[in-house]
Amino acid sequence: MTSTIDVGRPSAIIDGERVTLDRTIEVFDPATGEVCAALPRGTAREVDDAVAAARRAFEREWRATTPAQRGDHLRRLSALIAEHAGELAAIESLDTGKPLKQARADVGVVERYFAYYASVAEWLDGATIGAVTGAHAYTRREPYGVTGHIIPWNYPVQIAGRTAAPSLAAGNCVVVKPAEEASLAPLRLGALAIEAGFPPGVFNIVPGLGEEAGAALSAHPGINYISFTGSREVGTLVAQAAATNVVPVGLELGGKSPNIVFPDADLESAIPTIVSSIIQNAGQTCTAGARLLVHETIHDEVIDAVARRFARITLGRGLDDPDLGPLISAGQLERVSGLVGGGAGGARLVHGGRRARVEGLDGGFFFEPTLFDGAVADDPISSQEVFGPVVVASAFSTDEQALAGANDTDFGLIAAIWTRDVSRAHRLAADLEVGQVYVNSYGAGGNVEIPFGGYKRSGYGREKGAEAMLEFCQIKSVVVKY
Repeated sequence: MTSTIDVGRPSAIIDGERVTLDRTIEVFDPATGEVCAALPRGTAREVDDAVAAARRAFEREWRATTPAQRGDHLRRLSALIAEHAGELAAIESLDTGKPLKQARADVGVVERYFAYYASVAEWLDGATIGAVTGAHAYTRREPYGVTGHIIPWNYPVQIAGRTAAPSLAAGNCVVVKPAEEASLAPLRLGALAIEAGFPPGVFNIVPGLGEEAGAALSAHPGINYISFTGSREVGTLVAQAAATNVVPVGLELGGKSPNIVFPDADLESAIPTIVSSIIQNAGQTCTAGARLLVHETIHDEVIDAVARRFARITLGRGLDDPDLGPLISAGQLERVSGLVGGGAGGARLVHGGRRARVEGLDGGFFFEPTLFDGAVADDPISSQEVFGPVVVASAFSTDEQALAGANDTDFGLIAAIWTRDVSRAHRLAADLEVGQVYVNSYGAGGNVEIPFGGYKRSGYGREKGAEAMLEFCQIKSVVVKY
């Protein structure tokens, strides 16, 4: 089976131009294992060109634009994203393997990012400090200059918009390095930015290998701030490279997030959401509901309900819009299979646990929705981020045990509490060591307006909401003596 989408010859976006390269990277359709495109393979040279273009654009034009003018550019791009939503969603589904409905939702969020930050740009302001006597003291929020954005393969177009939009709104120029596994939709987004009238050099996208283009961007002396979303191991390398240039970094490094279910939970609402939280994007989500903590009095009922839903899940090619698409690559399939096969300890396999075979898609990277029960925190399947449709359940008897179990991880991205007891919800929310807490829902990152980021080894810095634009600014204090 071959792709029914013609993605043409993808181009890098540098200095307002579509740049083709002789060096390419093969792109595989995760549902078939077949090559579906040839990606330009940018290296340090193209990164240099993009950073230089961004610097020129910042110095000559972009830094002098008003917030309203920057907002106009972002709104035009938002409108073009809406106009091309079907095309972008199809490309994203092909490239990542995610079901088409999820790709459509991603594109809708990207449209919203640019519209939201177009408005928030006009809100950005400093403050007057009245406590200083004999002088007028105030602060200014100013852009860094050129920001680098290294984005992952699981939500390529959404995270490109999530990190670039607030940076652009704050007055920075950007250089985006998408993951080599999935760059097609971000490159199409960059082409739409040209159409939207962004000045040359303001919005650059250089695809390539992590060890080439990504490493060059991380260590580039012309970058003033780096945003990275990905694994903890690579994030550490990015932070170390940036530190040599004394460049600040925002890191979003994944999670091992729990759904905590109490006896008074509305299970008719909870169960479908719990299932969705782990099968969304085949579990390849930093906020995946990978742990399920259930009160002992309803433990068996919840486990049985989740297993029954898993049994009804349809698998298939993302463009056919199943419940569950493939993993991104053969390497990721091997990793998930290895963790499931060798890291469960004494846990009981309730459902799944194997590579899935889908009729007509023998070369696809599919894995069954998988449920373990009874694992302990030290088991690799419980402690490591699997990044697949795998959830590990355990029972608790008291609120204190639930809290201890939820916090017993190196990660701290999000958590969900399922209860009708408002006091319990607020009490646990205060003590959970995570950046976002949901009560009787599971936000998987939340809305555009809600700040998002982790505690502990899930990273630092905040994306989304007005907080994200503040991340892309530096503060200058001014004191004028009377």
